[in-house]
Amino acid sequence: MHLTHKIALRPTAAQVDYFVRACGTARRVWNWALDEWVKQHAAGGKPNAMALKKQFNAIKYDLYPWLKDIHRDAHAQPFAHLGKAWSTFFADIKAGRRAHEPRFKKKGRCRDSFYVANDKFSLDGKQIRLPKIGAVAMTEALHFEGKVLGATVSRSAERWFVAIQVDVPEHQALRPRAGHGVVGVDLGIKAAAITSAGDAFEAPRPLKAALRRLKIRSRRLSRQLEAAKAAAGFAPGARLPKGTRLPVSNNRRKSTATLARLHHRIANIRVDFTHKLTTKLCRENQAVVIEDLNVKGMLANDRLSRAISDVGFGLFRQQMAYKAQRYGVRLVVADRWYPSSRLCSACGWKNEALTLKDREWTCADCGTRHDRDFNAACNLKRLATETALPVARPSGNGGATAGEVPAVAGKVTPVRDECGQQGASGQEERREYLCSPF
Repeated sequence: MHLTHKIALRPTAAQVDYFVRACGTARRVWNWALDEWVKQHAAGGKPNAMALKKQFNAIKYDLYPWLKDIHRDAHAQPFAHLGKAWSTFFADIKAGRRAHEPRFKKKGRCRDSFYVANDKFSLDGKQIRLPKIGAVAMTEALHFEGKVLGATVSRSAERWFVAIQVDVPEHQALRPRAGHGVVGVDLGIKAAAITSAGDAFEAPRPLKAALRRLKIRSRRLSRQLEAAKAAAGFAPGARLPKGTRLPVSNNRRKSTATLARLHHRIANIRVDFTHKLTTKLCRENQAVVIEDLNVKGMLANDRLSRAISDVGFGLFRQQMAYKAQRYGVRLVVADRWYPSSRLCSACGWKNEALTLKDREWTCADCGTRHDRDFNAACNLKRLATETALPVARPSGNGGATAGEVPAVAGKVTPVRDECGQQGASGQEERREYLCSPF
């Protein structure tokens, strides 16, 4: 199993200077390769990453002599990343999914990072020895034992991290499980997660708590940017021509760093909560049932998009996917059209009139009073049982026959198991996961 441990670094000023230049090199090479790819494709050619890499290697020191001061991995790996990005783009088109072409990376508006191959660095406790700059202090030692595959050095809000990829043997990657229950989990906004056991986990909502400070700091940075535009002779609110660079004052640089730190803190609080929640669910159960939520579609709702983003539905699904494998948990994902909230968990009657604002409702068939979210969690839990309940009652629920899962828009609701998912080759897919100590 491929696992990744992300560790904070404590670099010196000289090491930070090298990190910045290496990230700029990786960004510059990516943009060069993408530009060449687009030009060759427009001319009727069939570009590929390896051919572009050979073309660049023949001219790189003539075009950019400063590349000699940066280790070659920083300006070699972007070609592999670009090839993978185009492959993903064409695969999404072929599968009918929403696809985005690779885009150019702008300084200050992309995630700064560069790659180091596994044979170019070494680890010694809380130190990592990188090429060109030597030993860099880490805040903790690598947790995983196995074959080291590579490392990526990245920056987030003026803090530097190294993500080390390790191929961990299956028996070492597995973690002990304390419980053997079966639980259904319904995600929500008021409570981040409600389980069929009756537990409700309140989300910290870090964005809501920091929204006032976020607005103040964003306005301050915006005003400083407009002042820089005016000093350069541009009209207020004017769009800068491509390639224009405005001088950056110390105050504007400080405001940018302050805003970035606030965004970083918000993200950290959200990730910390999700890690603890998903670890608890996987550690205490042998089967967990969740819904396949259309998060992108939900974010189209202007009234709920901010609250949904603040909880982090997509992050929850991502962490559950890899932690279920590590803890040996069976993760069942109900189809997104499965009516978990509308079905009565006691008798199976379907409430067609239920709306989003109805937080409680009474079953017209058996008279049971339901909390919307807890009822949904109970219905999800049943999908992990051998009988694949709920049983649909014929009366008043769309005409489904007893013993069948109710149909929605003429489609029988499937349930799939996310663990051990088979790839096109018939082999179990090997995935790379970003893990935390939790």
